[in-house]
Amino acid sequence: MPVAAYQKAQRAAENPRSAEYRLFGQVTGALMDAKSAGSKGPGLIDAIDWNRRLWSTLAVDCMDEGNNLPRELRAQIISLSLWVTKYSSQVMQDGVSIEPLIDINRTIMQGLKAA
Repeated sequence: MPVAAYQKAQRAAENPRSAEYRLFGQVTGALMDAKSAGSKGPGLIDAIDWNRRLWSTLAVDCMDEGNNLPRELRAQIISLSLWVTKYSSQVMQDGVSIEPLIDINRTIMQGLKAA
């Protein structure tokens, strides 16, 4: 079986927590690559945008009353999403370090892996 077909089948069979972990890993990897490249140029823009979209999607999902996470946890995720959006703008406009975005994603990944 070709690798792409195997990966597609694996993604289809994984649980939501594993999918979130994998996605956070990919996004965080892109942020780390942007940092390694000197945090400039299209790689940075793409990584920041991808990270912002991930967090925005999480926030929208947490706003849905049908979400089964505890209300307090959902509020915390929404708050983090707002922070990520604001801080991402500072990275792009003011050139502040991208490291806090990487750190917050790693922390979320640890929580996903532990649960």
